[in-house]
Amino acid sequence: MSLQCNQCAHFLTQQRAVQDNNQMSERQETEKANRWPERSLVQWGLPHPSGSPTRLVATTVLLCMLLDPVILQTLGHQDLTTVEGFPSLNMKFDSRRMELSWDCKENTTYLECVMIHKEKGPIEIMLKENECHCKFPDYSLHEGVTFMVKVNSIQRPIPETLVYTNSGGKGTAAQNFSCFIYNANFMNCTWAKGQAAPDDVQYFLYIRDLKYRRERECPHYLEDSGTHVGCHLEDLSGLAYYNYFLVNGTSQRTGIQFFDSILYWKKIEIYSPPNNISVHCNVSHCLIQWEKPVTRHTLSNREFKYQLDIQRLKNKEHSGNQLIEVSGNWENKYNFPSPEPRAKHTVKIRTSDARIQRWGSWSQPVEFETPAKHQSWVSFLLMKRNPFIPRN
Repeated sequence: MSLQCNQCAHFLTQQRAVQDNNQMSERQETEKANRWPERSLVQWGLPHPSGSPTRLVATTVLLCMLLDPVILQTLGHQDLTTVEGFPSLNMKFDSRRMELSWDCKENTTYLECVMIHKEKGPIEIMLKENECHCKFPDYSLHEGVTFMVKVNSIQRPIPETLVYTNSGGKGTAAQNFSCFIYNANFMNCTWAKGQAAPDDVQYFLYIRDLKYRRERECPHYLEDSGTHVGCHLEDLSGLAYYNYFLVNGTSQRTGIQFFDSILYWKKIEIYSPPNNISVHCNVSHCLIQWEKPVTRHTLSNREFKYQLDIQRLKNKEHSGNQLIEVSGNWENKYNFPSPEPRAKHTVKIRTSDARIQRWGSWSQPVEFETPAKHQSWVSFLLMKRNPFIPRN
């Protein structure tokens, strides 16, 4: 080896001794540092401060390489120190169970798992000791979500992520999806073909109740030119308060994205008109009474709101009307001021949820008026009390 290299080697030995002392100090400082070493400048591969022993060593080695090419051959056969990466957790997500799982590793503590939802934001689940799975609340997934598991390991503390995407051509998923329950026992769902969906696309609707996780396909599809664009259900016995709706599709030309939604039955039920509407009048008022409608699930009287449409009829034409809102209670009644003699009136009533204003259809109109015989008797009494009332 040349004289220059011998000098370089001697200088390198001296600098290595300095570096060893410096590394001892660095290790002591590292033990006091944060438990996540990624925050360290060295771990991120950032340069050491100018003039440090490590930089001097690197400069010396580079100088030796330039002075004697033999050094290149020597270094080429040396075993260089490598940092072994943390093994993958092999994360898996079961969309039906909303469960994230991964491979358990020795000497590893799993701190928490996180689902980053575009609409709901981060949903964090704290993990128990030696737990290698977590279950999230039910949310829609068609916009994609990101999962993260925060790990604390002796080898290398690191969070690992898994991206769950909606595979298929953009714009191919069903759009304008909606459902409504009517007459307590029937439900219609409708959707439109995706803007970028091919002509041969076919959609399928699956419904899963979120209590017992029971799943079923739509029994009766509504079609438009052979493509499923809706569903009619006459048996709602399997539905819970919250239900998961999934519309996926198939095509020979391209992959079809799915659309999913979680619907609460109270928000999609359109209430029927109230039952047994009756009107009883005295000389000054008419008492209007009714019973709450039949709904998908039993509700208290206070969970309803009613709207009354009272109209005064004259010559079979409307001459005036009143819209009156009444909160539900155990009596379900309204006193309508209407002194005798009264003309013919009609009343019809419709129903809404007390918190979610979504009015159902109107009831059939119920007529009330002063009977002809009674009206003549009332007119006679009024004339007797006031002789200045002109006669017809």
